[in-house]
Amino acid sequence: MATIIYTHTDEAPLLATYSFLPIIQAYAAKAGVEVETRDISLAGRILAQFPERLTEEQRIGDHLAELGELATKPEANIIKLPNISASTPQLKAAIKELQEKGYDLPAYPENPQSDEEKDARAKYDKVKGSAVNPVLREGNSDRRAPAAVKGYAKKYPHRMGEWKSDSKTAVATMDGGDFRSNEQSVVIESPDTLSIVHVGADGTETVLKDALPVEAGEVVDSTFMSVAALRRFLTEQIARAKADDVLFSVHLKATMMKVSDPIVFGHAVQAFFPTLFEQYGEQLAAAGISPNDGLGALMSSLDQLADGEAIKASVEQGLAEGPRMAMVDDRKGITNLHVPSDVIIDASMPAMIRIGGHMWGPDGQEDDCLAVIPDSSYAGVYAAVIEDCKANGAYDPSTMGSVPNVGLMARKAEEYGSHDKTFEIPAAGTVEVRSGAGEVLTSHVVEPGDIWRACQTKDEPIRDWVKLAVTRARASGSPAVFWLDETRAHDANLIEKVRTYLQDHDTDGLTIEVMAPAEATTYSVERIRRGEDTISVTGNVLRDYNTDLFPILEVGTSAKMLSIVPLMNGGGLFETGAGGSAPKHVQQLIEENYLRWDSLGEFFALAASFEHLAGYADNRGAQVLADTLDAATATFLEEDKSPTRKIGGIDNRGSHFYLALYWAQELAKQDVDADLAAAFKPLAEKLAAAEETIVSELNGVQGSPADVGGYYQPVDEKADKVMRPSSTLNEALASL
Repeated sequence: MATIIYTHTDEAPLLATYSFLPIIQAYAAKAGVEVETRDISLAGRILAQFPERLTEEQRIGDHLAELGELATKPEANIIKLPNISASTPQLKAAIKELQEKGYDLPAYPENPQSDEEKDARAKYDKVKGSAVNPVLREGNSDRRAPAAVKGYAKKYPHRMGEWKSDSKTAVATMDGGDFRSNEQSVVIESPDTLSIVHVGADGTETVLKDALPVEAGEVVDSTFMSVAALRRFLTEQIARAKADDVLFSVHLKATMMKVSDPIVFGHAVQAFFPTLFEQYGEQLAAAGISPNDGLGALMSSLDQLADGEAIKASVEQGLAEGPRMAMVDDRKGITNLHVPSDVIIDASMPAMIRIGGHMWGPDGQEDDCLAVIPDSSYAGVYAAVIEDCKANGAYDPSTMGSVPNVGLMARKAEEYGSHDKTFEIPAAGTVEVRSGAGEVLTSHVVEPGDIWRACQTKDEPIRDWVKLAVTRARASGSPAVFWLDETRAHDANLIEKVRTYLQDHDTDGLTIEVMAPAEATTYSVERIRRGEDTISVTGNVLRDYNTDLFPILEVGTSAKMLSIVPLMNGGGLFETGAGGSAPKHVQQLIEENYLRWDSLGEFFALAASFEHLAGYADNRGAQVLADTLDAATATFLEEDKSPTRKIGGIDNRGSHFYLALYWAQELAKQDVDADLAAAFKPLAEKLAAAEETIVSELNGVQGSPADVGGYYQPVDEKADKVMRPSSTLNEALASL
């Protein structure tokens, strides 16, 4: 039987899976397609690290490693839902929940000393941040708004905030001393094994990373962020926000950039509260309280400290004397600096731009802000959009064009593969990347506290990326722009490769350009305003940024995007959009038994997965499932059956019912496969006749608290009961 793997992940997407997966499995089975699950949730990944500490019933296999292996095979067909890219506070919270459920897990060691603590810390660090995506992404990314979603957005445009030409909103970024300005890059001529070595001022050598294999043609970069330059910059921006009377906000990626960005975030916390850390920094450090974990972790630990009340007063004084801070939740006093994973740049910046350049202030009102993005590598993208909006006003979703993306991400390309090669430098000296023969390939003079990192980009993914860009340009008829800056070391090497590999393809009649990111942004938004489409061909980080930025402006969310990853060995990975709003949705379900999560991304990914399977397994029924699901999704959008914004209307569960109804109706009336038509005709009739009853059963549970048995690890029986409350729908599916 042909097999699709549907991933078991986290938060709202996981809760939605309890409702939607039974529908998928029932429909797919009729076409000879088996849909299995693999647990790559944060809780599942934690448990997989400690089998020796768990009972036989508690153990879980390393499903992520299993899927990583599958992704290299031609039969791979994986539907990947959004998962938690855990910050340290999230990881600690998940560990605590699992411990309370009886799992014998070690505490997270802040400062590991013993071998046992060091081993536990290494295992937990494997789970933090972007632990999932680099493993599964054995191909490059093709991400775009489906025609049905784009058409719906034009017909029913979402609200956009008003931009004013005198807006004080701006982007602030470093003009030196950052990752961008310090970057060095080399292309490896032949297979080798590299090492990363710190040479102290006294000549003492410390190997930071040994036995680093590289391939011929691989691009290897190294760079560092000067902590002294960073602290000067942050202090200047805090003063600037105060002087300009705008909200101060820091925008980082502390989830995916799990080593470097929490450190940068910690420096922002210290810069905002200098008096606090001058007076109490040593006491906080001794208590294991790190600014890298945010203001929230500090405030929740005050009762453990002898000077807790004085520290609290110092925090309040810092908030009063500094600029007004942008808020995550003004009602609960949660600031921009509370939790490193609360303000993720690729979600926070588009949301700010969409509502007119505003963030929420401590008074509960919107206001202009200073968006602080320390590293200048990609900050110019957001600055260019903001300047365009100041000059030309908000974009119009009913007329604007689109910016689909072809992203270089295979085999841990670029920054997202840097975690095991990122170090907070302990002592002054030089960090060198050396060849196996001892040749120094790159070298940086560093000071204590500097953040040094190396990145790799293999040649095969670059070739595949160029091929995918040409394929998409040919299929769409849109210009394709490589967002590469010839004045940046890494990009200069990529540009040379891109121009070489483009010669392997027929590009006659195609418009293919190379532009620096800020220039490419301006080019693309000018075309957007004319209703024209432009393919952005980018590296891994910009892939993340662009596939949130433009969809949020175009269609209101990035969760509705079609994200296909043609795996380099022939399989397919189908991603279902972003999960940035997932925590709030879970909270609402727990409080009101109402789940606002929109599974539209899952619908599109599932159709693409069926279509891929039809070709690979020569399964006609799978193609019928794909075609009818696409048609059903179009009806779903036209009939506006996505979850409503407020309690009382249909939520995620109701939207799944309507998708099931429309899909059954499409299957019943198609004439390609008579057996499938006959199988689904009774179900379509049954669901249509019971529509009022089913909706009543689904909506009838709203308004009361719901218990799913856990945030990071729901109890299956409880979550099933909450997410499948319609006995009429359940019985109809069982009859199929």
